[in-house]
Amino acid sequence: MSKNIKLEKRDFLILGLIHKFKFCLSRHIKVLAGFTGARATDRRLKLLVESGYLKRNKYLYGIPYLYTLTHKGRILLGTNKRENKIRIERITHDIHVIDALIYLMARWGISLDDIESERQLHIKDGFGARKHQPDFVANINNERYAVEIELHPKERTRLENNIRNNYLNFDYQVWITNDNRVLSMLSSFQNEYSNIEIINLKEVLNHNKH
Repeated sequence: MSKNIKLEKRDFLILGLIHKFKFCLSRHIKVLAGFTGARATDRRLKLLVESGYLKRNKYLYGIPYLYTLTHKGRILLGTNKRENKIRIERITHDIHVIDALIYLMARWGISLDDIESERQLHIKDGFGARKHQPDFVANINNERYAVEIELHPKERTRLENNIRNNYLNFDYQVWITNDNRVLSMLSSFQNEYSNIEIINLKEVLNHNKH
């Protein structure tokens, strides 16, 4: 039986954040929704689950609970009523997308309002052939920064196509990886595409521990 709670402004922020990225971990919500600690975060998330706005499920061994919107949560936000499909093979990648978001928001001094997620970018594209979009875009002082998390090597031509598209469509592109082959390939493209910055994922994760 679901409980009724009085929704607060921060609850709408939590629901909107999860809608933006399909799911979030508790630790992401703690930072992005401005909670003072993990216990306070988990208490509020538990109430939102019990009230029927959120679901929490385990998908992979060793990965914490993923919080997603329920039908009730989506109706409250006035968004697409269809449930977002969680792709198991992308869970680790998508977790690190939000890790990178937290790191870069702190580094660049920006807010969630300055961020467009990949999902939002595809919605803007409308129907038709699905084209590549960055994992998210940051809008800073009238410039657009494409951010890509690349955990596994792609074919060199495919990677270069994505780099070229970002070069043509964005002012800067930031690539985050922890794979040595990806690091090597990205470095080899820096002379040709001058707007590339490469960040090691370890730097992101170490920053977010503090």
